[in-house]
Parts: sequence; structure tokens; C-alpha cells
Amino acid sequence: MNSLQIEFICNKKDRKDYDAKAPINVMSQEKIRKVREYHKSFSEYKITPLFALDNLAKEFGVNKIWVKDESYRFGLNAFKVLGGSFAIGKYLSKKAGLPIEELSFEKLRSKEIKEKLGDITFVTATDGNHGRGVAWTANQLGQKSVVFMPKGSSIIRVNNIKKEGAEVFVTDFNYDDSVKLATKYAKENGGVIVQDTAWPGYEDIPLWIMQGYGTLIDEAIEQIEALGEAKPTHVFLQAGVGSFAGAVQGYLASKYDKRTRPITIIVEPENAACIFKSAKINDGKPHAVTGELSTIMSGLACGVPNTISWEILRDYADMFVSCPDYVAARGVRILGSPLKGDPQIISGESGAVGMGLLSLIVEKQELKNMKELLKINEQSKILLISTEGDTDPFAYRKIVWDGAFAN
Repeated sequence: MNSLQIEFICNKKDRKDYDAKAPINVMSQEKIRKVREYHKSFSEYKITPLFALDNLAKEFGVNKIWVKDESYRFGLNAFKVLGGSFAIGKYLSKKAGLPIEELSFEKLRSKEIKEKLGDITFVTATDGNHGRGVAWTANQLGQKSVVFMPKGSSIIRVNNIKKEGAEVFVTDFNYDDSVKLATKYAKENGGVIVQDTAWPGYEDIPLWIMQGYGTLIDEAIEQIEALGEAKPTHVFLQAGVGSFAGAVQGYLASKYDKRTRPITIIVEPENAACIFKSAKINDGKPHAVTGELSTIMSGLACGVPNTISWEILRDYADMFVSCPDYVAARGVRILGSPLKGDPQIISGESGAVGMGLLSLIVEKQELKNMKELLKINEQSKILLISTEGDTDPFAYRKIVWDGAFAN
């Protein structure tokens, strides 16, 4: 490990203990087109902004830097609602015996469908954003939600979920054990678990959540093409359980062949780097990280990989990176304090870690090898996705105003 405490692994192509490629047709453009049509049926739906940081690109010695800003998504300050809303829609469509193409969000809200389906309680565990999205969707549809949160959860995130009508329990456990508690609660109380991680025997809803995230990357590629650009050359993807990263990776692998696919960099907090650990062990299987999972990147504080996402990332991602918290804090400050002429982007810690890492790759001699392996140069067109805004404003101010978590 270098003095920056950033570890990275290039994806190893010499694996001989398994040959099958993870199925990426589940994230095909045709499937995601249907997901977007569903999301477009929401009155709240608008394409979130794609900002160009042209002056920063010059400063970093690259061609383009684009940031997809998900703080604008449905007024909920984060992207997660895309997954929860689509998964709940798919669940209800199956329960109603109707294809989701025939069920707009407005129709799902109708008295006719509500009476047909009856009362349903959706249950989940969350570090904040996913639970808020599930609670919002359930509330919009006249259904109930119960949300479990890990110990140490921000009171602001707790209250934001309660405002969406959910019953909230803050547990004495970490995220992964809170998932187990939520699953047990749903089973004992006849609820429906809506979790953004998969495990053997529980894969349909996590897959639907991943497909819901497909709207985001489909929008971004559409926006880039509208600028006259073919595609990004590099995409930085932050990972917790890996659902978001796996969804975007699956979409890119489905849309582009190996020769033209953007280079992808999977970024995790060092104390919860389960995807990185799985890649490092390199036996083709997912491996969990245990313990406190302590990190300021609360949305990424997950120790057990989503089994569906892991297989996609295992087979298609290009690099896996483990980062200390100061990398995310640096990204928050860079986005919030732009170079003159570039737009300001308010990004939370989980949303900004990609920017923090990119800045260090291009600036620090210690990461020169990393830069060369990734082929980041003056031709590079880099896409970053700020998956959340300042979902905890107090933590955001400590970083931006007080310089918290500086290296």
C-alpha cells in the first residue's frame, strides 16, 4: 500500500476456476427502455442534470469530465428511489397479474388497483437513501413501509424517512445485520422485503432494483451523445453491496463490446470494501467484510456483496479500488468549490468519492502506475456519478467548512 493508503487491483483475466460470463442481458437497452417508460409515468420524473466540468478537465489534463447529479432525483436528494420504485412496481404488477408496461405509476395509485391488491407492508434495511426511496414509493401508493437502520444512523436521515410515512427502527447492529433483522421481521409479519442486495433464494427484487438504476446510466449516455460525443472512455462507480455499480456495469457491457466499452473503476471505502476483497481473493466467489464497517460514506457501508452484481463486476469491471475516508471528503470539497466557470455540485460523501479518487490519480506521483494502467490521458472523457446530495447537511458542512477528514 502507498502512503495515500489507496489500494487497487486490476481485474485478473487469467481465472481458470470458472468460465461462464455473468448474464448482462438483464441490463440490455431494450429492458432499460421499459424501465424508463415506467419512470416517465411519474409526475415527478425529470432527467437529472449532466454537468460538464471543462475547466477542471483542463486542470487535470484530460479531455472531458462529466458529472451526473442525482441530487435532483424526484426531490429526494439521491438516486436510490429509481430502484425501489421500479422493484415495487414490478412486484405489484405480478401480484395484479398485469405486465408492468400496462401499469403506469398513476394506475398503481388508483383505487381500483389498490382494492385489488389490498394492504401491503414493504420492509427494508438502509443506510438512508434506499429506505427513503422505498418509503416514498409505498406512501405514494397508499401502502405501508417499515425501515430498519444501522446503529449510528444520522438523525436527519432517520427523520427524512419518517417524513415519508415509514415506521423506522434504528438497530444496535451494522448494515448487514440490520438486513437480517428486516428480513426476519418481514417473514414474521407478512411483509415484503425490498432489499437492494441479493443472496441465494432472494434475487428477483434485487434484480428489479438494479434495473431501476438503469434509468440513470441510460439518461447519462443519451445526454453525452446529445453533446456530439460517442461515449465516455472512463466511468468511476462507487460500490456498497454493488447493486448500483453492477447495474451500470451490466448496462455498459450490454451496450458496448469489449473493444469499445468504457474502462470502469469500482471504488469502495477501505473498511467496507467487500467487492475489492472478493476481487483480491480471486476465486470467483463473493466474500464478506465484517466488523463495524466504519466510514463517512454511509451509503457504501456494506459488507456483503450482492451476488448478482458481484458476478457482473467480477467479469466486466476493469479495476477495483479501496479508499480511505479522506478521498471522499476531498471529492466533496472539489465538487462544492469548483474552478471559476465550472458549475457547483453539492455532493454527499458516497457520491463524491469518485471525484476524490480521480483528483489524486492525476495529481499524485505515487499513483502514476494506476494512471498508466487506466490509460488516463489528454484524450480521456470521464463520467462520474454523484449519487446523492447533502443527505446529511451537518456532516457536509463539517467537511466543507471545517475541513473534516483531510489527509
